[in-house]
Amino acid sequence: MKTFPRERLKRIRHEAEGYLELGMPSHALQSLQRRGKVVHTDARACYLMGECMRELRQYREAIFPLRRSLELIPDDIHAWMALAWCYKRVGHVQRAIESLEHAVDVEPGQAILHYNLACYWSLAQAPHQALRCLANALDIDGNFRDFIHDEPDFDPLRNDPLFQNLTGIF
Repeated sequence: MKTFPRERLKRIRHEAEGYLELGMPSHALQSLQRRGKVVHTDARACYLMGECMRELRQYREAIFPLRRSLELIPDDIHAWMALAWCYKRVGHVQRAIESLEHAVDVEPGQAILHYNLACYWSLAQAPHQALRCLANALDIDGNFRDFIHDEPDFDPLRNDPLFQNLTGIF
């Protein structure tokens, strides 16, 4: 296989990003898939492919390119978060938790990671871990309190006195 020019790969990524910005994930995905295996040699292109599939609700299919992206760049918290999102939606909550824990190890100061981890721990029926993560998220960014009331992932915790005390929701 001959080497693929970097500039051409960069144009492919920009084209896919443009389609995604325009809300055209199927076009972005087609653009990436036309390039075949070469896309799998580039972390950003793999991530974009996973994002396209995620936006198209092809969660199971999105897992492979997102994992490939993480093989190439293991510290990409956006890829870890997208992978967790997909795992949750295909019923693998424990894998979603593991993915977000990797992301938190990389960027412990990101409130969104702690918040999403709290959601997944709640779904896993682990209130202590969920409340710890939620408290971390709120310590980092109190604005996440605005999302708690409407978040169905916290339904298993709604009657927990510690959850009510932490969130002010009764």
